[in-house]
Amino acid sequence: MTLKNAINWFEIPVDDYERAIAFYENIMQCELKREVMDCCDMAVFPADEIAVGGALVKADFLKPRDAGCVIYLNVEGMIDGVLQRAQEQAAEILFPKTHIGEAGYIAHIADSEGNRIGLHSMVS
Repeated sequence: MTLKNAINWFEIPVDDYERAIAFYENIMQCELKREVMDCCDMAVFPADEIAVGGALVKADFLKPRDAGCVIYLNVEGMIDGVLQRAQEQAAEILFPKTHIGEAGYIAHIADSEGNRIGLHSMVS
């Protein structure tokens, strides 16, 4: 079986819901949609309906970490701006922007909650 996408949804754990929303809205220059579910508060990243989606999640069963799985956010054509805004928000650059050949560019940051987050762009 071949899957259309390897990932269909992601959740980034947060401790301080509002701080995390402000951080991501600033660096990604977008508005996250706040939603309340029975088990958690979510702030959903904007995406086309057919696109892979995800959210920041404040829940008792999820905790931020700097080791483990790395989620890569699509920052196509704006990786430098995202890295600059992240640093302005006091985020640590854990892995600087690096060219990875035909697959483009990647970088890792520590977000406002201590998660390691990957950034990916095909162009510099």
